[in-house]
Amino acid sequence: MTALLQDPAALRAIHANARGWARVLKLPFRQQRWRGQSGQFLGTGVGSSLDFQDHRVYQPGDDPRQINWQAYARTGHYSMKLYREEVRPLVDLIFDVSASMFAFPAKEQRTLELFAFAVEASLQTGATLRCFLVRGAAHRLIENDAILAGRWPEELERFAETHASEPPALARLPLRAGSMRLLISDLLFPAPPESILTALSSRNGRGIVFAPFSREESDPGWDGNFEFLDAETESLHDHRIEPALLRRYADAYHRHFELWKAAAAKQGIALARVDAERDFLKAMRAEGASVGAVEV
Repeated sequence: MTALLQDPAALRAIHANARGWARVLKLPFRQQRWRGQSGQFLGTGVGSSLDFQDHRVYQPGDDPRQINWQAYARTGHYSMKLYREEVRPLVDLIFDVSASMFAFPAKEQRTLELFAFAVEASLQTGATLRCFLVRGAAHRLIENDAILAGRWPEELERFAETHASEPPALARLPLRAGSMRLLISDLLFPAPPESILTALSSRNGRGIVFAPFSREESDPGWDGNFEFLDAETESLHDHRIEPALLRRYADAYHRHFELWKAAAAKQGIALARVDAERDFLKAMRAEGASVGAVEV
């Protein structure tokens, strides 16, 4: 684990900042109708909120407190007042903890900030939150208490021997029907975008992707001889970087994310790339708000 992941005080500080960010930026819960437990968001059924919906004929066993006595006085027939159900949204948070997410200090900081923001923005609205750590073919459900207490990095050690170079196997996750699925991943793996995104939109899911990136990978200033370390396999590679090769890298990098954005738009998934070098709120507003990943 990195030094930041081993520092509980630093993780608590990140969550403290995230609580403030979550009061400014919201997850787009109101763009979706929900089914579930009692909460503050409008559902697709009927319940006991103050939002009046309709009437129906009284049936034996109905709660007499919901009888419309004014209507009975006029018609002599019992009828029931129906109100819009209030529900708690379901959030399935998927955190890609492959090594590339922590490859550079600024990117690692932004990765952890995005995770903390997603947790705090979900819990502040009363959502029913489940968090999964994912690395290659392996995944692990972690408790919310462990996240807030900063104990979750201990779970990363369980992934040390997994095939980290593989794309995250989201299809194996027990995602709940109709949930909001938040994926935090840099998307730097050789897999068709559709193979990942389909899991986010299946069974009426609402998919949102937050992709942190560092300018050390998006706009590197390489020139000359370099020894590169593969973050996933930890293998070393010697390369001489000349302007033509750097241009090919930049073009390939750009095409990679254009494919992801096109695939996400096709499936109705909001994909926001989040610059690690910018202020958090400014970085999230720059693309997150425009694609509907967050609301101001």
